[in-house]
Amino acid sequence: MKLENLTWQLKLLIITEAEKEETLSAEQLTDDEPLFGPESRLMLDSLDALQICVALKEQFGVRLQGDREVRKHMMCVANLCDYVQQQINE
Repeated sequence: MKLENLTWQLKLLIITEAEKEETLSAEQLTDDEPLFGPESRLMLDSLDALQICVALKEQFGVRLQGDREVRKHMMCVANLCDYVQQQINE
């Protein structure tokens, strides 16, 4: 899968699963902006993270487990894309 296509799919997945379509579009979401925390425009929370994890498993067969792993790989779209790409290639 092309990285640009995967990045786009992940942006859509994040916006849709977190129900942020009215706040921000996938086009507006940059690859390196924070998804969680006070600097985040999306202001995602733990429930959003759970929903995104479930969708990742369903759509890509990729599993994220444990708070530390979720925080590490969901800091931004670029990190998540790298992780998903790595898991798909294994």
